Amino acid sequence: MKTAGKARSASRYKTAERWLLFWTLFIGIGAVAGATGMFADTSGKAMGMDAMLPYFQVLPFADILFCDFLFPGFALLIVNGLTNLTAAVLLLMKKKSGVILGGVFGVTLMLWICIQFYIFPFNFMSTAYFIFGLCQAATGYAAWVLRKQEEFSVDIADYPNIGTNGKRLVVFFSRMGYTEKLAYEAANRTGAEVCRIKAAQPTEGTAGFWWCGRFGMHRWAMPVAALDTDVSAYEHITICTPVWVFSLASPVRQFCRQSRGKIKEADYILVHHTKGQYGNVVREMDSLLGITHSSSCSVQCRMGKYRICSHRERTDK
Repeated sequence: MKTAGKARSASRYKTAERWLLFWTLFIGIGAVAGATGMFADTSGKAMGMDAMLPYFQVLPFADILFCDFLFPGFALLIVNGLTNLTAAVLLLMKKKSGVILGGVFGVTLMLWICIQFYIFPFNFMSTAYFIFGLCQAATGYAAWVLRKQEEFSVDIADYPNIGTNGKRLVVFFSRMGYTEKLAYEAANRTGAEVCRIKAAQPTEGTAGFWWCGRFGMHRWAMPVAALDTDVSAYEHITICTPVWVFSLASPVRQFCRQSRGKIKEADYILVHHTKGQYGNVVREMDSLLGITHSSSCSVQCRMGKYRICSHRERTDK
């Protein structure tokens, strides 16, 4: 069974992709229309832009390139028109490069507008298009991140040794599948059985992200569904948890509270986005469970790429 840590009812990447397509078409078509107007009347009078020509004199080679709007028209067409339309076509073709270029061309538009800020007096149009470029760049980045997240998957069939050792158990909570993957790897190494902690609060998607952030910020415990496994029946338990707002994930906090006195021996695997070791999370889990952990491992994970930050074994066992 392949899973990405949760069942996705809707693709957040597809939503971001559609918005990025909108921005590339909006900016691209607008730039082509503006360039066409400049080509049709290079004096700029037809578009009411002739009064802007003197402002171009602060630029290099102004006496050659900016005598009329022919060169600015070509520059607008190439820098913001054809580029964004190319990104739009790639997005329609479902190419990954369309996402990357769409975000890059948002940055390009902002740089273009920065030149306008330098040349022209403050005006509404330049400010508006700078904001449009910012929105396009942010949407491109969001689409890139969400695509990577949704491409990530975990297949339990890749871990054939899971469940061969009835004395050990791996317990985990995972929103995105990143902690789930490490839990399966840990269980496969030891032959442990696996049990998922299921939150009784919304943790899915963007809304779930913010809801979990609220719990994490306040250090609250989040209600969880009853486990279908008796943790007291195992000699050793590995607890795999994400780190929320630099602290223990709320569902795992609730699990630890409910499991106090039931777990004989445990080690911890902490999954997070930073390079921290999160000794505070280890100490909290020890305190909640009423034990001293046998080992702890702190793992940085960025969109499915892992890096061990620390691995500590108890020396007084």
